[in-house]
Amino acid sequence: MAQVFNWQLGREMEYPYEAHRPKRQFAAVFNLNRCIACQTCTFACKSTWTFSPGQEAMWWNNVETKPFGGYPQHWDVKILRLLAEQPGWDISQIEENSPYGIYLGKTIFEMAKETISDNAKRALGYLPEDKEWRFPNIYEDTSTVSEHTSESQNFEQGTQLPEHSPFFFYLPRICNHCTYPACLAACPRKAIYKRAEDGIVLLDQTSCRGYRKCVEQCPYKKSMFNPVTRISEKCIGCYPRVEEGTIPRCMAACIGKIRLMGWVDDPQSPIHYLVRKEKVALPLYPQLGLEPNIYYIPPRWVPRGFLSQMFGSGVEDAIKKYSKPSAELLAVLQLFGVTQNILYSYDFGDDEVVGFDEKKKEIIRVPLEEKVLVRPEKHLNTT
Repeated sequence: MAQVFNWQLGREMEYPYEAHRPKRQFAAVFNLNRCIACQTCTFACKSTWTFSPGQEAMWWNNVETKPFGGYPQHWDVKILRLLAEQPGWDISQIEENSPYGIYLGKTIFEMAKETISDNAKRALGYLPEDKEWRFPNIYEDTSTVSEHTSESQNFEQGTQLPEHSPFFFYLPRICNHCTYPACLAACPRKAIYKRAEDGIVLLDQTSCRGYRKCVEQCPYKKSMFNPVTRISEKCIGCYPRVEEGTIPRCMAACIGKIRLMGWVDDPQSPIHYLVRKEKVALPLYPQLGLEPNIYYIPPRWVPRGFLSQMFGSGVEDAIKKYSKPSAELLAVLQLFGVTQNILYSYDFGDDEVVGFDEKKKEIIRVPLEEKVLVRPEKHLNTT
């Protein structure tokens, strides 16, 4: 095992390979306060990439209802149980290179070294049963107080912010294109690789032999096995679109305008601002140790303990900043879903925000407040 630095954990950790960060890292922010689970993103991906025999149960993009939903079913509950109870975060050491403090527990790579005698298993993981892949949207809209749970809870507690007692929220997921992918670490054929130019994680199907180690050891379960071709497949980050300067299909199709794609390590990018500067967008289960590159703005109404387990120690500050946004944050939030082009940089003033492409050419200009247009009286539809 090599020692690599994981900025989300604020420390070095063990990983099977030396660190090789790409020239720039593909990343995206999903605003969970806006998602309505219309599944437009899901079917945009499905109709583009996974319509062939053997791909019926492949949902490279899915939207699941938390806390009970998941695809495959219970994927996060199972990996957290395997990881067992951990010490958590030391938030007294928050610095630039440890923005959430220092994680004191063990990652899935470190736990595998300690608890698994099989050297072929580079990360702690499990292989889902076939039945767990049957329902991509199980427990849709099921809240914490429902026919499946105790009816003794008081519904009145869920009517006001900051936290609802009965709650649910939607969690859209794609491959995280992790900095330290467990699928890459697990593959005995070295069929999985991370592109040097943009950090997108791809699978070479000519090298894959269908051992399913990637499926077993990816904690997010975003590497999937095709029973017809007998090889694995996964989200490719819509790299043909990225290469031409446009965003992936799931993000382009989103009618809720919850998604913004860019480069997390480029200081000029709106993604860098949301993740590294304002820290309003957080990684999914950072304690697993993969340094995932899909980030989430947490939903404001969900109990903080639940969100902290899912997104780490930065939840409270992220929600405070989102609830009372600064002028710059308000401007960047207006850039979600306004163009199919990748935004490399932005500028903003008192009344508008401007987005630019890689060559600093303006591609979008958005007002911070929509003008109110009053229809002339002669055109009113009144009698």
